[in-house]
Amino acid sequence: MRGARGAGALLGVLLAAGLVLTGCRPSSSAEARGAGSASPTGYGAVFLDRGECSSRGRAAAFHEVACSSGAAAARVLARHSGRQSRGPLCPARTDFVLHISEHRPDADEDGDGAVPQGYACMRNLRAPHPGDPGQGGGPRTVPGDCVYLAAGLQARETPCAASGAKARHRPEYEVTATVRERPSCPPGTALYLRLPDHTTGCARRLTTA
Repeated sequence: MRGARGAGALLGVLLAAGLVLTGCRPSSSAEARGAGSASPTGYGAVFLDRGECSSRGRAAAFHEVACSSGAAAARVLARHSGRQSRGPLCPARTDFVLHISEHRPDADEDGDGAVPQGYACMRNLRAPHPGDPGQGGGPRTVPGDCVYLAAGLQARETPCAASGAKARHRPEYEVTATVRERPSCPPGTALYLRLPDHTTGCARRLTTA
């Protein structure tokens, strides 16, 4: 199976200064958003079910292994059927998303010879944790994350600690809260992010040296 990139949050951005609302995309790098394929070997009743663990093999190939195994690299926080774009959001602490295509192995969860298409929300068993606030990755944008404005006013996530001449993208805004309605953002909000769960991310402008 070929790997697929984890779908990132589509962000809409509106500057408090009055710029027009535009569609935005987060960073698309595999490190930031997570990507990989899952191979249906060694699974139980459900391949990579919630609470189970995977290895991280060569060429981004993942296999289900016992969580006590030395090969275990990540744990499933949530497991959903169907396409990620149409399914529930992954938990906020998700480091990356595994997309699982339909397979026809020797055994399966219901005896029909197939592992249904779906996706698993994964959390690394050891650091780094790109899904943690401020780390610049993961499939969710949460309070504590930082973003910068790319071409076309696209808000993209970047590590909050990124600084100095060698930094690829310096953070320009920090997300301070997520609210249901934009007027509920705290004072000092300079950037509004439209998040995929239909909430609004409130971001303050960071002071630049």
